[in-house]
Amino acid sequence: MTFNKGSLILIDYTAKVKDNDEVFDTTLEEDAKKHSIHEQNVKYQPKLVSIGEVSYPVLKGLDEALAKTSVGDKLTIEVTPDKGFGERDSKKVRMIPIRKLGEDAEKVLVGNTIEVDNKRGIIRLMGSGRVQIDYNHRYAGKTILYDVNVIKSLDSPSDKIDGILKNRLPVEDSKIAFDLKDKQVNITIPEEIVRADGLQIMKHFIQLDIFKFVPTLEKASFIETHVNKQTQEKKPETKEKAPEQKAA
Repeated sequence: MTFNKGSLILIDYTAKVKDNDEVFDTTLEEDAKKHSIHEQNVKYQPKLVSIGEVSYPVLKGLDEALAKTSVGDKLTIEVTPDKGFGERDSKKVRMIPIRKLGEDAEKVLVGNTIEVDNKRGIIRLMGSGRVQIDYNHRYAGKTILYDVNVIKSLDSPSDKIDGILKNRLPVEDSKIAFDLKDKQVNITIPEEIVRADGLQIMKHFIQLDIFKFVPTLEKASFIETHVNKQTQEKKPETKEKAPEQKAA
């Protein structure tokens, strides 16, 4: 059974450049370590994808191919530049004076990604007081191969909410909890992120996504528990008992 527009699905994938087999992205921690792209702070887990939607997007070519798959499918999907990272545009390659890099001029190397004039680009050449910056996407003009495993379709309200929370909250899955009753969901914010920067933004997008993908819901509440650690650290004082006296 194929997927309709708006379907929420979970996939595992490993992506590589077709012409040189460079692996640059994966949801699998084992593959990340194997290809030396592992990042300590990345939460490796199946990717949440909304077919044909912008909420949880993937490249156009990957999205179109996933729409024709079913749960349990394992396949390699080829994404050409026109439906991937785009064709290379020579107008996006510029030469600028190296002094424009300011303090970074002595630190950068060919291949580094830097920001100049509020745009991110890749350094391609350096020399004679000038630097060539390529503002094309790093994989523009490249055909990408995705080795994909279609794990699950999130069909029930509970599964959808669970998938959204695991995607939006930067904590271990075991710390995610919610209570869904009729047309209301109560979401418990894990203690470790109740003071985190950006929590309000996280909650904003969580409620937007939940109401979009579970339209029968009328209310979403967030429960935050703040613990007074000072009182926990204080241990109650205990009085020493006087030794018992034996009866004469």
